[in-house]
Amino acid sequence: MARYRDSVCKLCRREGLKLFLKGDRCFSVKCAIEKRNYVPGVHGQRRTKVSDYCKQLREKQKMRRIYGVLETQFRKYFHLAERQQGVTGENLVKILEQRLDSIVHRLGFAASRAQARILITHGHILVNGRKTDIASYRVRPGETIEVRPKSRELTAIKAALEGAKRRTLPSWLELDATNMKGIVRSIPSREEIAIPVEEQLIVALYSK
Repeated sequence: MARYRDSVCKLCRREGLKLFLKGDRCFSVKCAIEKRNYVPGVHGQRRTKVSDYCKQLREKQKMRRIYGVLETQFRKYFHLAERQQGVTGENLVKILEQRLDSIVHRLGFAASRAQARILITHGHILVNGRKTDIASYRVRPGETIEVRPKSRELTAIKAALEGAKRRTLPSWLELDATNMKGIVRSIPSREEIAIPVEEQLIVALYSK
């Protein structure tokens, strides 16, 4: 499966803001944005005129990078959002937020979505008591997500839960940190999803 292998800090610099792709490092002075808040490359500090198309493209790339989704899969999510009732952009955000790797990260079992994908594919996460190793699994309201009992002593998971204390747990999730178990209460509204993306620009991009 294709995946991004370069430094993820370059992605944050390209978008000009923290995407929180490296967990705790993003909260420290070592964060690349703190040191070099400009586009990577030899021409990164040049001022360029930004067109409407460029703004739309940057919003799309930003959302893709936040959720760690490749272009083909992202486009499939967009078409799925288009077919649903409601506002297409909001539907797209909700679909991405319901991914298992995103919820594992939101619950604090992983420091980042990338780490969440590793935990899932290695079989450390249970959904409704069953091992689920598909990071893109779409979690539905009422389903429970928990760390497998044999994996609860993993240093990475304990460190992630400790680091998650600096983040606010979304109101649509319920967490039992002691038993490392979470429940999805409902499908989140757009107001409950805190990501710095203008999804209407993505809709405009794909509607051309």
